[in-house]
Amino acid sequence: MTGRDAPYHVHEVSEFTFECGQTLRPAKIAYQTYGELNADKSNAILYPTWYSGRHWDNEWLIGSDKALDPGRWFIIVPNMFGNGLSSSPSNTPPPYNGPRFPRVNVRDNVESQYRLVTEVFGISTLKLVLGWSMGAGQTYQWAVSHPEMVERILPFCGSPRTAPHNQVFLDSLRAALTASVGFDGGWYPPDQWPVGGLRAFGRIYAGWGFSQAFYWDEVWRELGYTSLEDFAVGFWEGFFLDGRDPNNLLTMLDTWWAGDVGATPGQKSTEGALGSIRARAICMPAEKDLYFPPEDEEWAVSHMPNAELRVIPGVWGHFAGGGPNPVDTAFIDAAVAELLAGPSGI
Repeated sequence: MTGRDAPYHVHEVSEFTFECGQTLRPAKIAYQTYGELNADKSNAILYPTWYSGRHWDNEWLIGSDKALDPGRWFIIVPNMFGNGLSSSPSNTPPPYNGPRFPRVNVRDNVESQYRLVTEVFGISTLKLVLGWSMGAGQTYQWAVSHPEMVERILPFCGSPRTAPHNQVFLDSLRAALTASVGFDGGWYPPDQWPVGGLRAFGRIYAGWGFSQAFYWDEVWRELGYTSLEDFAVGFWEGFFLDGRDPNNLLTMLDTWWAGDVGATPGQKSTEGALGSIRARAICMPAEKDLYFPPEDEEWAVSHMPNAELRVIPGVWGHFAGGGPNPVDTAFIDAAVAELLAGPSGI
């Protein structure tokens, strides 16, 4: 069984100390698996979630007709801290509930996933780590934090370091949500979310998630919407009103804002961290992504020893990596198949 209603697993770490110095007792890592781990534990793939995404939101790239075939691979999809399934402001008891939830960085997520992969499954090598958007950021971080373990990476529509322009966008989201009537410093009642702020959050996202050309050509009609306003309300406002708690969104937003593999302990710069990656890599920005433009990832690839830049063509912008467009899905799937069929980097 797959999808939103399928049972999933939770790994509890009795004490998990975040880099900010705060400790959850316990921390919970929710995850889903697809396929079976083979006897020598050599067929494992890790596919982290993205900003506000849950494990079922990654299933569009998994299937018997895809390179991520559960009949061959054991695919683990861990949920990020703050997404409402793993430990989050919305599901953590006092005193670390709501706005008191620890500040989370990308390395905290990767460390929790490392604990999951090694403690629960006894896996020592990952054939592939891949992910979209913030999942791509975690992918880069995995290759820097555990170079001896990661054979291949395929980050798509994401980056190893959050760019200043991207941070400006994130700051606008934070401002819209925290200024909302009813936000109350994050201490709103669980059943009384600041809906106005969530709708404004969606409206800001609407100008970034898809490209200018996507709107010019009215490609939103391919998703079944009848007008621009129908798309803005039905897709974007609806997206953030669908079980996405505001404090959870702010926790993940802070994680995104501070993303930088160069801040990894032992590393002195982003360039140096990228140069330490041993995994074979195909890095896949989207042609018209406003968050993670191809030139940013061209810079990243120039500092990696075993990496290729492969741009996803088309007008879908950031959501070229989100699964709604079968053409882009096929393009990404082909790269996954190629990477898995080729040599590893370790």
